[in-house]
Amino acid sequence: MTRRHLLSSVLPAAALAQPAPTRFPLACMTLPYSAHPFERALAGIRRAGYSHVAWGVNHKDAQGRTQPALAVDAPAGAAAALAARCRDVGLEPVMMFSTVNLEAPNALAAHLRRIEQAAAARIPFLLTFGKTTPGQYEAFVSNLRKMAPVARAAGVLVVIKQHGGNTATGEHCSRIVREVADEGVKICYDAGNVLDYENHDPIADIQTCWRDIRAFNIKDHRNTPKDEDCGPGFGEIDHYKLFAPVLRTGLTIPLTFENIFEPLVPRPTDPAAIDDLARRAREYIDTVLRGLTSYPAA
Repeated sequence: MTRRHLLSSVLPAAALAQPAPTRFPLACMTLPYSAHPFERALAGIRRAGYSHVAWGVNHKDAQGRTQPALAVDAPAGAAAALAARCRDVGLEPVMMFSTVNLEAPNALAAHLRRIEQAAAARIPFLLTFGKTTPGQYEAFVSNLRKMAPVARAAGVLVVIKQHGGNTATGEHCSRIVREVADEGVKICYDAGNVLDYENHDPIADIQTCWRDIRAFNIKDHRNTPKDEDCGPGFGEIDHYKLFAPVLRTGLTIPLTFENIFEPLVPRPTDPAAIDDLARRAREYIDTVLRGLTSYPAA
């Protein structure tokens, strides 16, 4: 059986015709380490074998206080300094959260500040989304239209992900990308959220939007025996089928690991145990990609 035969049921013909393989940098988010200092997150991610990192939202400092990884109102220089700390330990930052819903009254101003921060840090992807309930669709799209050319001029790509509401599925996200109609806005695909919030099959859904995908948030999800998100390979999503449509885009598509935890059991409080889960998640996804890309071509 050839690789083409293996993928033909899930890979569109247009993707099979693409000659150049996709590059998939693996980046662990600092989010799984939110109960620990940012510096400890960086050390653990590097120890787990990653060379790329995505910034989470909040972290506990040495005194146990919750602090933003980077505040919305922080100067661009603070973002550059945080990125330098990442690079000093061998981690290239590839993505940061907006932390502001696209329907919020201050959404445009906050996203423009985030774009400035990302550009100063040389971070190529700004991740954003809206509320988990639908509504204010016009404001949602209008804000994206206004920020997209600014992001593009700054060398930053704004990526929306599935998060219920206006971005319930990849199909919904592709509709938004078409309406924005600017190369400054694309999709970060979150299969776990599609299965979680919508109970919708992400393997079918990704067929509707794969051409607009420029990044992935990696998480899995289980409906049985308990409804909860988990790390890749612990849930019900077939990652071989998930990645098949985007194997030969010629693009660099980072895979950012948002959830690395085991289902059903309590999350570890020991950061060394989080390191082990980060390594396990990386090795699992690396195995999937190595298999897909090495399977004999037609």
